Amino acid sequence: MFSFYRGLKKECRRYAAAHGIPDCILASSPHPLTMQAGLEIAKEISIPCICEIRDLWPEAIFKVSKRIKENNFIGRGLIAGEHSIYKKADALIFTKEGDTDYLKERGWTTSQGGDIDLSKCFYINNGIEMNDYVQQIDAVPFADKDLEDDSFRVVYAGAIRPVNNVANILEAAKLLKDKPIKFLIYGDGNQRAALEQKGKAEGISNVLFKGFVEKKYLPYILSKPSANLLNYSSDHYNWSRGISSNKLFEYLASGKPVISTVKTGYSIVERNRCGIEMEIQSPQDLAEAVLYVKNLPPQEYEAYCQNARATARQFDYGLLTQKLLDVINYVLRK
Repeated sequence: MFSFYRGLKKECRRYAAAHGIPDCILASSPHPLTMQAGLEIAKEISIPCICEIRDLWPEAIFKVSKRIKENNFIGRGLIAGEHSIYKKADALIFTKEGDTDYLKERGWTTSQGGDIDLSKCFYINNGIEMNDYVQQIDAVPFADKDLEDDSFRVVYAGAIRPVNNVANILEAAKLLKDKPIKFLIYGDGNQRAALEQKGKAEGISNVLFKGFVEKKYLPYILSKPSANLLNYSSDHYNWSRGISSNKLFEYLASGKPVISTVKTGYSIVERNRCGIEMEIQSPQDLAEAVLYVKNLPPQEYEAYCQNARATARQFDYGLLTQKLLDVINYVLRK
């Protein structure tokens, strides 16, 4: 992270010398030092800087780290750095709708006597290139007979790691072993081998591990099941402010109901009636959620499918790009 921070500043000076000074800088945060570099470069050449917060660091660190907590020396230093970045930015873009709640929780907003004006805060989620995605469903098929049979098929696509809580799928599948339901898991990760072995040892025959597949096949794969499973652990993340998972928008664009194992604030899924979110993550609750979708009347099931595709269109890159242009024009007018 520090290497990137140092190198970026040097490279920006070289680029500006060769191509001229830009109108503004957009610093998007895979980590906070990206935003810090953007602010320093913007100040150096006297242009505005927009900071895009894709993850609330350091809160995300506090959630998973055993050593770094917000009340210790390192944690307090990280929070102070975060506050400084938000204060100095000419505009802030948050990818989750409720992320500005965090500023209020910290007491940093001007209405609370702080120094961050919410009028410079904007919400632009992740999204999808909708037309390309829909075309790819037909253009790039994936041969898998398990996607074509008459069972109720639930697909999970993604990493197989502790945060994704894939073990819970196996336990739910055991409860549904006498039903015409199967779970198809596409992806890889450090828990895959152990979970495959667990499935064989316990005779969980209605869970099939498909392994890694190229991303180009996902539109077809996700368009074929009866429902798509957004499977996360509630213990590794604060979901109260919403969700910005790229996977969610792929699921929605596929036009199938979404079953989410986490209850999110500002829920895209429940607000638009394109799936269900679970209050509790137990295997029993997941099994009941699957049965709920399976037993929907055909007309209601089809409404979920149509709502999913319509919701994805709200997050088409064309619309999101216009929102970003609006933020850029805002800082230029300032």
